[in-house]
Amino acid sequence: MEYVTPNFTKDMIKTHKILIPNMAVTQFRLMAAALECEGYNVEVLGNCGSEVAQLGLKYVHNDTCYPALLVIGQFIDALNSGKYDLDHTALLITQTGGGCRASNYIKLLRKALVKSGYGNIPVASLNFSGLEKNSGLPLTVPLLRKVIACIFYGDMLCALRSQVKPYEDQPGAADAATERWIAEIQGWMREDRNYSGHDMKRQFPAIAADYAKIPRTVTPKVKVGVVGEIYVKYSPLGNNDLEKFLESQDCEVNLPGLMGFVEYCIANQTLDVTLYGGSKLKAGGADMLLSWLDSIGESCNAALRQNGFYAPGSFRELMKKPEGVISLGAKMGEGWLLTAEMIELVEGGYANIVCAQPFGCLPNHIVGKGMINKIRALHPEANITPIDYDPSATRVNQENRIKLMLAVARENLGQAPAAPAPLSAEALAGGAPQIETKIPAGV
Repeated sequence: MEYVTPNFTKDMIKTHKILIPNMAVTQFRLMAAALECEGYNVEVLGNCGSEVAQLGLKYVHNDTCYPALLVIGQFIDALNSGKYDLDHTALLITQTGGGCRASNYIKLLRKALVKSGYGNIPVASLNFSGLEKNSGLPLTVPLLRKVIACIFYGDMLCALRSQVKPYEDQPGAADAATERWIAEIQGWMREDRNYSGHDMKRQFPAIAADYAKIPRTVTPKVKVGVVGEIYVKYSPLGNNDLEKFLESQDCEVNLPGLMGFVEYCIANQTLDVTLYGGSKLKAGGADMLLSWLDSIGESCNAALRQNGFYAPGSFRELMKKPEGVISLGAKMGEGWLLTAEMIELVEGGYANIVCAQPFGCLPNHIVGKGMINKIRALHPEANITPIDYDPSATRVNQENRIKLMLAVARENLGQAPAAPAPLSAEALAGGAPQIETKIPAGV
């Protein structure tokens, strides 16, 4: 049976509020401002909780990819809330176009909308692969440039916050700086400025220097990297607020940036031609775009390092990391990128890694869980724990598995378990004295 909902048309830009499922929180908040300045009326959804997953289960088969279940549940929960004019509301969903169930989310969403009584709600597709041409979100060059800028700025803010927050002398200082910069960058988007490559390279040092002024005391802490399937990796709804939990365990968290996934998708266009043949013109265009993005990323990383923060290497360097471990032809799901990020994190001092994946996500079980033994053979210090997320997995069980990984990490660091935190009743106090390094304001 064909489940049909209205196509999203250009006229609806002026008449409809567009609801967007949340994923990378900071980046999406910035992108919402970019869309608004181009005439879109958008809202990034913040409704979370177990009821969202249960609602998704009501309309989506439980064998379906967990992110699809959550996104659809979040949409229907929002429509049920009574907050929106249902005659002037539309939904936005992304489609990767790859060999993954994620490309079918829009069909599942339409089916769920019809079954739940919202068959009149149009669905817009955000994709770059030619899918859903009749209902695709119109993307102009200025809008694309602003979206790219928002991802770069958002990635940088997240990296700075995560490296300052665990050591800040004044609790909340890093969060306050992040909110201040989010408001500033949103203003730039609305005022049509500071989103070109040149402008970004000029602003990166100022942003990094502002965070460097926050007084902090550096003590040895467990450093944890997070990798995984794109939605579960970033979404607090998808990973049960994993980043917040790790911070509650007195860890420094490194969540590789969203731009890495964007560049991975672009790089695969060139890899397709190299491995399987095709248009060299298309491959050349993708390679030029990748080089431009990488030049901006390198400027961002340089600004971080110059102000005393950790930064990864360039994306071109990242592409070399999986050599001898996994082929760059492994492009389903997060593909070789997931393996490369794990290797880069270990080599960068974040040897403790949570690999977050939806249960039954075959591509990510191969490029994530399947690569762990090989990475450990190359890097014996690697302490990697795969965590499955699905409706039947309990938060307590997930967090207990992570705590076991953290216990090994603290032993390797020479620490006893941290003092009890709000989410860690069984953690023990005490341990070897820590060496403190004071970083005065302005350094």
